[in-house]
Amino acid sequence: MTQSVVVQVGQCGNQVGCRFWDLALREHAAVNKKGIYDEALSSFFRNVDTRSGDTGPDIYRGKICSLKARALLIDMEEGVVNEILQGPLRDVFDSKQLITDVSGSGNNWAVGHKIYGCQYRENIVEKLRKTAEHCDCLQCFFIIHSMGGGTGSGLGTFVLNLLEEEFPEVYRFVTSVYPSGEDDVITSPYNSVLAMKELNEHADCVLPIENESLFEIVNKIHQMINSGKLGSTVKQNSLVTSSAGSAKTLPEKPFDAMNNIVANLLLNLTSSARFEGSLNMDLNEISMNLVPFPRLHYLVSSLTPLYTLADVNVPSRRLDQMFSDAFSRDHQLIRADPKHSLYLACALLVRGNVQVSDLRRNIERLKPSLHFVSWNQEGWKTGLCSVPPVGHSHSLLALANNTCVKPTFIELKDRFMKLYKKKAHLHHYLQIDGMEQSCFSEAVFPVACQ
Repeated sequence: MTQSVVVQVGQCGNQVGCRFWDLALREHAAVNKKGIYDEALSSFFRNVDTRSGDTGPDIYRGKICSLKARALLIDMEEGVVNEILQGPLRDVFDSKQLITDVSGSGNNWAVGHKIYGCQYRENIVEKLRKTAEHCDCLQCFFIIHSMGGGTGSGLGTFVLNLLEEEFPEVYRFVTSVYPSGEDDVITSPYNSVLAMKELNEHADCVLPIENESLFEIVNKIHQMINSGKLGSTVKQNSLVTSSAGSAKTLPEKPFDAMNNIVANLLLNLTSSARFEGSLNMDLNEISMNLVPFPRLHYLVSSLTPLYTLADVNVPSRRLDQMFSDAFSRDHQLIRADPKHSLYLACALLVRGNVQVSDLRRNIERLKPSLHFVSWNQEGWKTGLCSVPPVGHSHSLLALANNTCVKPTFIELKDRFMKLYKKKAHLHHYLQIDGMEQSCFSEAVFPVACQ
């Protein structure tokens, strides 16, 4: 059994990470009724007895003594991390896994990357090594961060560079939340483009997610429920956007529903690494099969269903609908229409009581409507995990290496150029040691070429 470590950086990264750990505990509790420390739990949690001084990783097998997340929490404003440590999940995190400051990065990529990166380098490396030492077979680092802020974009990509230096053989999956066009951070286009240059060079796979797309999905679900179109037929606790039944006892915050979608994406992505299945898909297989060229590693994700209807016996037509939804623009986590773009490769990760025959039937059904590159017409990778998400009978995560991601990058480049042509706010960056104007022109060129 392999292990993975989650590195959550900045306000957004830590808020999404909090939802991930909350929902992961809920999922394992639903499967593991006897409270036994098993291989599924070991992929993201250590089993320790804090009274013993934590002398070694997983020192007690059998009954769970005390679960600690395999995680590193980093933020240069301590508010969100302190909130996590005062909330229901406070016992899941070790105080040795935290790196915080008080002043923040001022929405400036250069402050996060150049100043805080240098200042905290040794501390970050030491904590990463300690976390890695507690793993028997470390396979993957998951970085969760936002692109618009200073800490998430700047320090987040600095950590990514460190991981490549210190753990070159370990896969680096990055979940990057891109800002919307109406973002209230004026410098977010600068931060995002500077961060993208680092993602191009140092990540194995990037899962871009747009705030705007998450917001639209949450709104659509709530509109359908409130309008009575779904009404009482929605199965309780089955909304992907809901926290019902989780460890969280505090009232939901505005971004919780959006963060839950990203957390569910990560749960589905790692389901094969955690649970049994008739067709397991390892994380390294995703990178191996979906990334034909090193820099073309941006994977568009879609999640379905976003809710489950109350009937338990799911008819096959609804199962087929789930596969159709995965390729519709309404279920994409960026604003894109993959059907009208070119596929380099596609992975389908299915959870629940779904047969291999259902999978093959739907791939054959959908194939004629999807355009694959000529040299990879059979570019499908499939995985079946027998354990469904909590509140669902089945689910599907589709990961597509698709040219539909290009408009997102072009729009970001256009917003960058509007500022850069006027040299607006540039002085905030250039006053940082190591930052020159050439850093901006060098960063925007690869984005324009994606």
